Amino acid sequence: MNTKQKSSIEIIIKNRYGIHVEAAAIFVKIASKYESEVFVENKNAKVSGKSIMGLIAMTIGCGSKIKIIAKGHDSAEVINELQKIINNKFNLE
Repeated sequence: MNTKQKSSIEIIIKNRYGIHVEAAAIFVKIASKYESEVFVENKNAKVSGKSIMGLIAMTIGCGSKIKIIAKGHDSAEVINELQKIINNKFNLE
């Protein structure tokens, strides 16, 4: 059994303020519910999707394209849930 399944998605951040403190907290809360490792890439940077400070430090603004990568047995599920919350502007607007 392969426990290191990998899923990824590229997505545009659509909410007005990008991934600011509140949006980062929502992202991390979702990512942390899953066992998979979660990473976020933006330009030349890559951080853990379970690190609020890492996400904030990336200064991901509205219109930014990010790549979310998940590795683990529940990688598809975490990617799906993160995609939904991003598409819904983190339920903040």
